Amino acid sequence: MANDPTTRHDWTVEEALALYERPLLDLVFEAQSVHRRHHKADEIQLCTLLSVKTGGCSEDCGYCPQSARHDTAVGAERMLPVEEVLAAARAAAAAGASRFCMGAAWREVKDGPAFERVLEMVRGVKALGLEVCCTLGMLTDAQAQALKEAGLDAYNHNLDSSREFYGEIITTRGYDDRLETLGAVRRAGVSVCCGGIIGMGEGPRDRAALLVTLANLTPHPESVPVNALVPVEGTPLAGRPPVDPLELVRTIAVARLMMPRSRVRLSAGRSSLTREAQVLCFLAGASSIFYGEKLLTTPNPELNADDQLLRDIGLKPMAPQLEARG
Repeated sequence: MANDPTTRHDWTVEEALALYERPLLDLVFEAQSVHRRHHKADEIQLCTLLSVKTGGCSEDCGYCPQSARHDTAVGAERMLPVEEVLAAARAAAAAGASRFCMGAAWREVKDGPAFERVLEMVRGVKALGLEVCCTLGMLTDAQAQALKEAGLDAYNHNLDSSREFYGEIITTRGYDDRLETLGAVRRAGVSVCCGGIIGMGEGPRDRAALLVTLANLTPHPESVPVNALVPVEGTPLAGRPPVDPLELVRTIAVARLMMPRSRVRLSAGRSSLTREAQVLCFLAGASSIFYGEKLLTTPNPELNADDQLLRDIGLKPMAPQLEARG
């Protein structure tokens, strides 16, 4: 069984599935051991995510309340003013976040005034001394380069699930479209943030296959968000049962073993986890959380609750890893 903590890019689905199906205590122990070899055991990265353009997306992602194709409580809204975004970034920094991520409900980035406003937001957030991340949909090489020149540190573009299961949840964009956007991000010299969602009806083999796709990218994504589905009324996945938290722990642990130097991010769905389940996720190798009471349009734990949890288990916030630009 391949569980060598040295960096690899030749994983097979069978190897990943064998890791996933190991006895849980053995799996978590090994993941924590690998985590401590590559990361500070007492640090966690706090990231704040803000929706700068909400709703009205033309995609049909089955989990997403921002799709114009689903009848949800989320309506299309205008893009936020730059100063409002910068005020939110200042508040996030004051609360202890080191990374600020801005999301726009677009299928793809289109050149023009809206993209120019995003570039202005990136420059402004960067000047505050925060790491800057965006998630805006598909990108061209030129757009990725423009974001890089504005100061963007990371770009989030999730694969969501395995190639085999992907068509069950999305029909308006192909798997290769997503991989091409990741290529554009990497070619521009921007860090890649890419992960997926569990609890959409996929099986363990799909989770293993998703992690294989990520781990066989060269280099590995610098950030790997692991999301638990948050069922939203009006979306096709509204009736899905809650994810077993131990399945989330397993996914995080295997991600840690396969991508030992990546920052594995415990992302959406955290508000439904007990404190103990979250601690087990940290023990399995999660080294980052989204910090703030909303993730785009879905709930997240309150700041005070997160602060208390981190104090109780002895984790301290990381400082930004990159220098601010003037």
